[in-house]
Amino acid sequence: MKNKRNYFFNKILIIPLLLVLIVLSGCELSKKEGVDVSDIKLDIKVLRFDQEFANVKPTGIPQLKKKFPYMFPKQYADSVWESKLKDTLQAELFKEVDNSFLNFTQETKDLELFYKHVKYYFPKEKEPNVVTVTSYVDYKNRVILTDTILLLALDNYLGANHKFYAGIQNYIAKTLDKQYIVSDVASAFVKKKIAAPVERTFLAKLIYYGKELYLKDKLIPFNTDAQKIKFTQQELDWANANEEQIWRYFVERQLLYSTDAKLAARFLEDAPFSKFQLELDNESPGKVGRYIGWQIVKAYMEKNKVSLQQLLSIPAEEIFKKSNYKPRR
Repeated sequence: MKNKRNYFFNKILIIPLLLVLIVLSGCELSKKEGVDVSDIKLDIKVLRFDQEFANVKPTGIPQLKKKFPYMFPKQYADSVWESKLKDTLQAELFKEVDNSFLNFTQETKDLELFYKHVKYYFPKEKEPNVVTVTSYVDYKNRVILTDTILLLALDNYLGANHKFYAGIQNYIAKTLDKQYIVSDVASAFVKKKIAAPVERTFLAKLIYYGKELYLKDKLIPFNTDAQKIKFTQQELDWANANEEQIWRYFVERQLLYSTDAKLAARFLEDAPFSKFQLELDNESPGKVGRYIGWQIVKAYMEKNKVSLQQLLSIPAEEIFKKSNYKPRR
């Protein structure tokens, strides 16, 4: 009987402990997700130009031009668009995009959440109309953002292994996935807020990309760190594990204040791997310099009382010196 009482007593203790763990987990989740934007009201309008154009008849083109005048440059006659409707490659693009994005509900929710965070930090900003298009897989221009319109070329988000991407290098193809849509939109927005570095030093470029990624921390806290920097989780784990070694390499070779333009291609630009010119190159992801810049800006913001808007204009040298950055071991 005593053992049975002890059993029930232990079970009673476990229940409140579980409740405490659930509450603590909830608190951590809230902290991770960032600020509360639930009271911010906005309504993202998504216009599916890709679907409307795919289904229009030649006689309906003039009406479509009235609805989407910015999609039809005046120097092109209607015959150009009629020919495009007959293009077999374009027809296949429409079909594949429609299969992947027949329902755009989750993407719309993510964009709304992103723009709610934009409103929180930049109250004067207005959310644009979202227009979905196809672009013959022009992955370098997958997102075009103006003050009033956000163009999303959905044929660039069909998944890394899609047949359309067979001739594209893997390090690029892996980013052609719908999980990166809001991350790409956030990058396009942030680049309109952060001025390109005036200084030509490697450090200035590190901090520039660090600012971009830190702003993405605030604007898309619901994305993973891997999605923000567009690493695979394995690549992010590698960067986390080798942060000290990467930093030591930069310091020991006196790269921080170098103005060698080749450093951008080695450590900042999209690439299959970073170029330390060591055996570990093939293990590394590209653009590890951006990762280091991110850690420096994070360290600076943790140690200094600075608003997000103030961060945008603070010089790289000041951020670096006041960050007291120490890489994790």
